[in-house]
Amino acid sequence: MKKHLHILTLLLAVALLFMSSCTNHPDVPSSSKAVKSLPDIFPDYCDVTVPCNIAPLNFMLPSDRYAACVARISTPDGQQRTYGQGVKVQIPESDWHTILHASTGKSIKVEVWGKTAKSESEQNGEWLSFSPFEIHVAEEPIDEYISYRLIEPSYVAWDYMEIAQRHLTTFEETQIFNNEITCVDKTKGQCINCHSYQNYKTDNMLFHVRLSNGGTVLVNDGKVSKVNMKRDYTISSGVYPAWHPTAKVIALSTNKTRQGFHTADPNKIEVYDMASDMILYDIATDSVIVVSADTTLLEVYPTWSPDGRYLYYCKSVPLPEELAGKDIRSTYQKVQYNLYRRSFDEPTLSFGEEELVYDAASQDKSATLPRISPDGHYLLFAQGRYGCFHIRHLDADILCMALDDEAAPDIDISKLNSEGFPDSYPSWSSNGHWIMCASRRDDSNYCRVYFSYFKDGKAEKAFMMPQEDPEHHTFFLKSYNRPEFMVEPVRISVDEFSKVFTD
Repeated sequence: MKKHLHILTLLLAVALLFMSSCTNHPDVPSSSKAVKSLPDIFPDYCDVTVPCNIAPLNFMLPSDRYAACVARISTPDGQQRTYGQGVKVQIPESDWHTILHASTGKSIKVEVWGKTAKSESEQNGEWLSFSPFEIHVAEEPIDEYISYRLIEPSYVAWDYMEIAQRHLTTFEETQIFNNEITCVDKTKGQCINCHSYQNYKTDNMLFHVRLSNGGTVLVNDGKVSKVNMKRDYTISSGVYPAWHPTAKVIALSTNKTRQGFHTADPNKIEVYDMASDMILYDIATDSVIVVSADTTLLEVYPTWSPDGRYLYYCKSVPLPEELAGKDIRSTYQKVQYNLYRRSFDEPTLSFGEEELVYDAASQDKSATLPRISPDGHYLLFAQGRYGCFHIRHLDADILCMALDDEAAPDIDISKLNSEGFPDSYPSWSSNGHWIMCASRRDDSNYCRVYFSYFKDGKAEKAFMMPQEDPEHHTFFLKSYNRPEFMVEPVRISVDEFSKVFTD
């Protein structure tokens, strides 16, 4: 009897597997009504350019309007595969990477059919066939890893937060650190933020732990320690960090920041930079060198040129005389930043005179978060009308400018940005062909990761970081904060990091 039950169980499992396979590889509808428009898929992957090593671009049709979806994917060599289960198209990783390999440097053709949801006047929905679209596959790969902080979108209150890393070739996400493992006093809480790496690698990295049991967690040649960068002559410990590309020094701003929460303003949240200076932390000597400390102006968001010869940063312009000394809550919309740089001499750890790189204030704008392309030819930055925290400003966009004559004469990254939603925190992949940004373009609340292909001064249509379940972001109630590229994963475990708080 047990033998028969075992055989029956095996047969049932095979049958279920077969049914699942058939459902995931459905036939194209034998008849359908042609619709002369692209399918309304989420995420929007219509006519995007993607890396040759990206995870499957799974998508779905809106479940309130459709009952089923079928997609036929064709590669340039004539291969065709169909996918669809319910309203979702989820492609196995092995299939997808075969498709990418066959299409590298060319394009994948995608045809989509959607069966409308039945209505009161219809017993069954009808099949619609949409205009086909292409997914262009670039020859240049993307860095295999990124990391980000996961946090509630409002920052009003938080309990659990983590810094996680994602393998972009697959859907694997692992945790780097969380704020519970070492938070001994739950009443005070603990904030973790501002992870940073030296030259895209993880043997030299840091992140900050604030409030309860706080400090900067530093990884130096793979060894973990906790350091305190606060000195008697600095505003605070280090805040926004930038590793020098080769030397064991880190540029940081020291800040006194506050938050404001609006009840009617559509920007919802404001981050006030009350005071900020620039410092350099020397790991070897545990010393802090003041780079600039203008008590009347604000200096923030350092970043290095790829050759390490220049430190770029943002600096506010003086407020109108009639506003000087007034409460920041009444003047914050007048605070604007320009982009500057200083030359850096590594042997002496000294800096040259300040040079203006981009005058945003003369255009009634504010520029923040500069990032230099790996070849040194281009400068990315975020720009809004005021302030330094553009990810909550609906007018915020990402801009790009040439730094030398080697850059393309015509620069256009408009396809990277959204209309009417915040786009901020730009960064370059290590080969300079992929721009990553944080954007609230989907619902204006949740911040998500987007990528755009960049070549010869032009950015292609941005696409959302793919997820195994295309409905993931509908239910995932966290924002992706400070996404950073890495060429390798962080190999130090959460438990290993936690030991620096107890040793």
